[in-house]
Amino acid sequence: MKTKQLSERQLLGIAGLGWLFDAMDVGILSFIIAALHAEWGLSPTEMSWIGSVNSIGMAVGALVFGLLADRIGRKTVFIVTLVLFSVASGLSALTTTLAAFLVFRFLIGMGLGGELPVASTLVSETVAPEKRGKVVVLLESFWAFGWLLAALISYFVIPAYGWQLALILTAIPAFYAIYLRIKLPDSPQFVEATKEKKPSIADNVRSVWSKPYRQSTIMLWVLWFCVVFSYYGMFLWLPSVMVIKGFSLIKSFEYVLIMTLAQLPGYYTAAWFIERMGRKFVLVTYLLGTAASAYIFGNAESLWLLLTAGMLLSFFNLGAWGALYAYTPEQYPTSIRGTGAGMAASFGRIGGILGPLLVGYMSTQGTSLTVTFSIFCGAILIGVGSVVFLGKETKQKQLA
Repeated sequence: MKTKQLSERQLLGIAGLGWLFDAMDVGILSFIIAALHAEWGLSPTEMSWIGSVNSIGMAVGALVFGLLADRIGRKTVFIVTLVLFSVASGLSALTTTLAAFLVFRFLIGMGLGGELPVASTLVSETVAPEKRGKVVVLLESFWAFGWLLAALISYFVIPAYGWQLALILTAIPAFYAIYLRIKLPDSPQFVEATKEKKPSIADNVRSVWSKPYRQSTIMLWVLWFCVVFSYYGMFLWLPSVMVIKGFSLIKSFEYVLIMTLAQLPGYYTAAWFIERMGRKFVLVTYLLGTAASAYIFGNAESLWLLLTAGMLLSFFNLGAWGALYAYTPEQYPTSIRGTGAGMAASFGRIGGILGPLLVGYMSTQGTSLTVTFSIFCGAILIGVGSVVFLGKETKQKQLA
């Protein structure tokens, strides 16, 4: 038993550090957008395209690498995607034009979008059913540490040394990929399931939409779209929203750092509830908390209410993300798990494209933040409805 627990901790640590580095890159992007706005004189529309191109890459990466994960293995895809986004992140620091920066953001997004669903799939297939949900949510909690590091780097590095150095610091995971290649085992379920002839990619896609899994697929696609749409629309713009509300760039970074701290208890409480109350309970409860927090944040005028609503937004939204990553792989059998999770994440990333673009467009049109955040609130409620009416409870379900 001791060896098994150690193995689970090692898996969590190895996969979690990759997740942390991913989060550093995504987290730092919101601060870099604000810095590039000042340095390159970007318009709100140009700023929104940076976040949206990143999501276009994530949509492509989630689809392509999700399909490949069921053909060549979870471990190989995990390493390839990590190297891709790390190298592209480092090279993006050398750009001097928006066009070149957008190209690298697309490649970074591909790596990131491919890695996240595959990593959660790998962990889900390796951990015992009674611990699976908790461990996947704890894996997601590494995202908060990555965001915290991104916020710290942004606060201390960007104002003094520029955004280029900040991006170089996020490229370090490229060297860590070698360690992952040596230490990370592939999913034992995948290895066992692929001893016989592997179905084609086309067969796997058809299976995801076959009658036994159609309801789950529809539920996941709606849920992923709504969660990603609201998350990237709100969180990529947080520093810029604080600037719009009248705070300086440095003060905005400071306040977003405070809000980011609330992500950790959000993850840990979700990890505690998910094996006791179930996946649907955590998703519905934390998404409703996200919707309420988004509405309050959009209407807040005083600093204390902005900070309180922002912290609650971080708490509930990231707790819901943890449950989403635990819930998604449990909807499919091993043979199509990577395909199903990757396709759901890929469709969700379309929301990640539209969310930042919506904020940029509405800001250009002079639309109030109250209206903008009310739209995100409504999207989250649609996601709640999909879980309530179409979702099936998978707590401690034995994966096929």
